[in-house]
Amino acid sequence: MSNQTSTLFDKVWDSHVVRKIEDGPDVFFIDRHFIHEVTSPVAFLGLESRNVGVIYPNRTFATADHNTPTINQHLPVQDPLSAKQLDALETNSAKYGISHWGLGNAKNGIVHVVGPENGITLPGMTIVCGDSHTSTHGAFGAIAFGIGTSEVEMVLSSQCIMQPKPKKMRVNVNGKLGKAVTPKDVTLYIISKLTTAGATGYFVEYAGNVFENMSMEGRMTVCNMSIEMGARGGMIAPDQTTFDYINGRDQAPKGEKWDKALAYWKTLKTDEGAVFDKEYNFDAADIEPMITYGTNPGMGQGISRNIPTSGEVEGGKATYDKSLNYMGFHENESMLGKKIDYVFIGSCTNGRIEDFRAFASIVKGRKKADNVTAWVVPGSHIVEAQIKEEGILDILTEAGFELRQPGCSACLAMNDDKIPAGKYAVSTSNRNFEGRQGPGARTLLASPLVAAAAAVTGMVTDPRDLM
Repeated sequence: MSNQTSTLFDKVWDSHVVRKIEDGPDVFFIDRHFIHEVTSPVAFLGLESRNVGVIYPNRTFATADHNTPTINQHLPVQDPLSAKQLDALETNSAKYGISHWGLGNAKNGIVHVVGPENGITLPGMTIVCGDSHTSTHGAFGAIAFGIGTSEVEMVLSSQCIMQPKPKKMRVNVNGKLGKAVTPKDVTLYIISKLTTAGATGYFVEYAGNVFENMSMEGRMTVCNMSIEMGARGGMIAPDQTTFDYINGRDQAPKGEKWDKALAYWKTLKTDEGAVFDKEYNFDAADIEPMITYGTNPGMGQGISRNIPTSGEVEGGKATYDKSLNYMGFHENESMLGKKIDYVFIGSCTNGRIEDFRAFASIVKGRKKADNVTAWVVPGSHIVEAQIKEEGILDILTEAGFELRQPGCSACLAMNDDKIPAGKYAVSTSNRNFEGRQGPGARTLLASPLVAAAAAVTGMVTDPRDLM
């Protein structure tokens, strides 16, 4: 390969192919396998029925997050199915020698938050998890993607997966971001332009000075949402920002191993002249704080704009009308001033310390609106500790907010944190499908700044007006 130019994706992918199958998928080696309580129990049952073990327990990491409560985690879990799944994860992890961070463990949290913050996620790796938002880890220059339960079993037993190599896409965003425009707005903007199917069959590399200038937290937010435009995953080339973030973390390489790893990581970038199957260019100046108005993440727009008419959007009028009808919205209405009922800050998209700093920057000196129920949920116990240490909790408490315990929470209605039918939630999570946050719930996806502005005003508000 030395004579030919390669993309970052090619370099990582090709170095992990164990065997190529003629006219078929690649047999692909996996460096890190994250498991949680929802998609792993059936996979372990499969191992038992075949009398097969876990080949590399040290490459597998278990954490409880999806259907865990976010209050009173010291008490027994009330929901019988959730309790059973949590018990199964603990039992299976112990049986096969897998490290397990269950409820109450100081390292517990959302799988895509705890992996990076403990130095388990590293550049050039291949990472899978039975969860679609595994693409988050691509922020480190890793190939990371979600897999199904049968594939979880395959990786546990063989540390490999059968996978056709996706096509390659590059999304370039250059220029200077405007006031109150966050990484969440950048990704919602890209999805609004490409649609939820625009990257189907592709692995995306994000490039340009907007991503180069982003923090690791911001890059994780962007890569997290790659799946929402149909991509297999997304990645950003590692650089000094990446190395500084990893250095000194619990499971990161140390000493000579660090020097050796760093030398390799510095080669992980797309060669000059490497060709992508598809390429897009966007101008940072065109992006404003975003909000969704419909029932998929592609139905988003700048917060100051009116809801488009069916003629302005892709897809049939009937589908568009159905979506607006579900949301209780109409074409050409302004989103600003729309009354909301719930605000959720958290999830694997926006549950990191930087997100709570942003939220607190708007909340400081103000009060939570009386009509708003707010769920403030850190992505991990480490984030929870930072919120307390940095005085963010004091700001939140003074404004009338309560901090909950770590977990996926109101992202996906798999635990007690459900939005009631017909209610509006401004959410920093990743999906706004019908019923995603609870049967009949109406979700408006937004950044932590937009969520904070809504929380203190009780309606959709442009955060730029409060800054």
